[in-house]
Amino acid sequence: MNLILASQSPRRKALLELFRLPFTVQVADIDETMDLNKPPYDEVARVSRCKAEAVERSVGDIVIAADTIVVCEGNVLGKPRDAADAKAMLRLLSGRDHQVMTGMCVLRGDTAITATEVTDIHFRELSDAEIDAYVATGEPMDKAGSYGIQGGAALFAEKMVGDYYNVMGLPVCRLWKILHEIAPELI
Repeated sequence: MNLILASQSPRRKALLELFRLPFTVQVADIDETMDLNKPPYDEVARVSRCKAEAVERSVGDIVIAADTIVVCEGNVLGKPRDAADAKAMLRLLSGRDHQVMTGMCVLRGDTAITATEVTDIHFRELSDAEIDAYVATGEPMDKAGSYGIQGGAALFAEKMVGDYYNVMGLPVCRLWKILHEIAPELI
């Protein structure tokens, strides 16, 4: 039995290392396009399940997959296409509430447990100069919503309700519970 993380995210890898369980990483190469006519809460879970199912595995292997989005005023924000897109996302988030949603799937054999974790965040008003300086660091370019709460964007979040690690891309407490359910011998 192997534990497989279906993600290329260095943040997810670092968070899974907190569990002190041996695992390997396999990148799931899938189309992550979401159906914008369906609820983002459901779509982010669906994408995570597709990632888990796309990974090569043997009988008994456990696959963990996740996908994170930011939702603000009905807009689903994934990773920015370029610096201009990152700036536009940060301007949208400035002074507003938004939700970070991470869909997660743990797959073992024919059993899949899929869940979506939601964290509510409020950003203070951001100046154009702050946005420009932050985007110039390059940090936003591989992150949903164009920010990393564990990095420079820690200065933007005035309020957070929910799992901090969810905002980083892997709700570790909920994952621990799911792993205990699907593979109690691991824990």
